[in-house]
Parts: sequence; C-alpha cells; structure tokens
Amino acid sequence: MAALALTSLASALLFACAAIADTTRIAAASSLRHAMEDLVASFQEQHPEHQLAVSYGSSGSLRAQIAHGAPFAAFFAADMERPEALVDSGHAASRVRHYASGQLVLWTRSRAEPPELEELTESAFRRIAIAHPEHAPYGARALEALQAEGIHEAVADRLVTGNSVARALQQAQSGAAQAALIPLSLATHPSVDEQGVYTPIDPDLHAPLRHGYIITRHGSGDEAMARFAAFMDSDGARTILEEHGFRPPE
Repeated sequence: MAALALTSLASALLFACAAIADTTRIAAASSLRHAMEDLVASFQEQHPEHQLAVSYGSSGSLRAQIAHGAPFAAFFAADMERPEALVDSGHAASRVRHYASGQLVLWTRSRAEPPELEELTESAFRRIAIAHPEHAPYGARALEALQAEGIHEAVADRLVTGNSVARALQQAQSGAAQAALIPLSLATHPSVDEQGVYTPIDPDLHAPLRHGYIITRHGSGDEAMARFAAFMDSDGARTILEEHGFRPPE
C-alpha cells in the first residue's frame, strides 16, 4: 500500500510539473486585468489545449522583470515605450504591436455626482491616489492632466502613489484617499462601478495612452503564444477590449 501511495504521489507530481511546463506565462499591466481575464477565457474556449497564466503589475516593474530574465512569453504594457525598450535591448522576438488605447478617469467612492478635475482643489479631497508616475503610464498621464489643468501645485501635497493603478484604486475604495485617477477599464468593472462614480479626463490634457505588446525572446517558438497573438488581431478580441473601455488601435 505504501509503495502504491508513493507511486500515485510521484505520478501526481509529474503531472503537475508537466502542466506547469506547458503553461504559457504572460505579463500584463494592471489596467488590463479584467479585459485580459475575458480575453484568456475566450481564447482557451477556442483552444482548450493551451493554458495561459497572466501576472499583473505596473508596466515599469514588469518591463524590469523581463529585462532580468523573467520567463514571460509576452508583455502587454499600458504604453508603447516600455515594450519598445525591450525590443531595443534585445529581449523581444517581435515588433511592438499596438493593441488598444486607454482612457483616464477620475473616480470617487459613494458620491452622488461625478466630480470634475478642478474640484480636486476642494478641502474634501484630502488624499488623491494615482499610480506611481515612474512605473505606471496612467500615473504619468495623471500628473500631466493635473499640470495641464493648472491645479498640480495646489494638490501636490495631497497626492498618494500606489505601485500600480490597481493599488491606487484600492486606496480610494478603502477610504484612504477620497479620489483616484485610474483607467476606465478598472472603473467600469461591476465590482467597482457599484461603489462609486467617475468622470472621463479630457485626453487633450495628457499624452496619448497607446498600449502595446511584444512577444519576448522566451516566447519565441511558443505555439500557444503565436495563436494568442493571432487571436488578439481578431474581431472577438477587439470587441472584448472595447467592452472594457479600451479603444481599438488606429
């Protein structure tokens, strides 16, 4: 019996290791979380033989991980610059592909009317959460919008930064901040939409939020990754992205 149990355990471990080895790992910006979950589900419904696992974080931190050898087959960023930097440093096996464009919004919890950007100077907004500008494109665009609106100096000492847009949103959801500048793709998720309201930020107040992805050197020759890249060019993938608040590439 003991021998049989050991044999069964060994077989289970081998199966688990094989499953992990056959899983294609993808790195994606936090702004893409809800859309990517639906994209992966739709892809795997069409291709059940392939398994994808997605790790989320700020575009800056994910780019650094890939540059230091993290075994991601692809990198879906919230900008074009960081994937392009990986192309320039020899870490990519493809060109940068523009897959969508994003929208910055001002989100507040449990407020009857969505606030306008200039209202952030009011004393009620003691803390304003943004993603860290050095690591997250949406954080950088948030600063640009505040500067263009002429209110950055007035609110600078109230800004609190999270390491990603997801963390900035959590700060506003918890009440640690009274507002957050986050992607539309997070604000429209049902779990977030029912908690608060948002105002779209005029895109003329900041640089474009063009999102790009690459297949990395690690993903070169990965059949699942090649098929997922083809899926990303499909009408079905574009529809999913639009449903989550992204605009299609120009």
